[in-house]
Amino acid sequence: MNSILAAVDWSKWSLWFSILSIAFNPIAWNIVARNEYRNKTLTRVFGDAKTGCYFLALMIFSFGILRDSLYHRALEDQPRSALLPEPYSTIVPLVLFVIGQTFVVTSTWTLGITGTFLGDYFGILMDHRVEGFPFNVLRDPMYVGSTMCFAAAALWYERPVGLLLTIYVYIVYLIALRFEGPFTDMIYSARATSKAESKKEL
Repeated sequence: MNSILAAVDWSKWSLWFSILSIAFNPIAWNIVARNEYRNKTLTRVFGDAKTGCYFLALMIFSFGILRDSLYHRALEDQPRSALLPEPYSTIVPLVLFVIGQTFVVTSTWTLGITGTFLGDYFGILMDHRVEGFPFNVLRDPMYVGSTMCFAAAALWYERPVGLLLTIYVYIVYLIALRFEGPFTDMIYSARATSKAESKKEL
């Protein structure tokens, strides 16, 4: 760890922009989504919940691309150092990237746009819990897959700073999940309670 820290040029602004962008995305979207759940701001602006959710999805996707671009710029501006011996320096990042992208893409395909991009905060709830691949392998495959891709880039470009940023990404995701998970559970619990009360009235 000391050798990795010693290989980081903390004076590069690109590094700090990357750090900020990594934290910004989950914080911003959690704030926007919770506001939507309570105040229906985007639903009112766009006229219906689905359009509002698609707008949020576009924003999340766009800022995700920006975050990835800033991460790659940060890697380019940092010292290079061999992290793995050949041929592992090529094989390992490729395997990590393929597996990570598989988790991300299949998660999105399985959940759909509204399921992936916080549709439940808009009142667009799924009928049942998704239990197929990749959710039968990991509880949060999209976050795990994204973290694997960060690690893959760090190893591919042989930038020690990328490993530190990967750890940081994972910590940010874990913190985000501490807020997202219980809130999502609350939304579905409220729906179940509402359905149960409706049946009683009948």
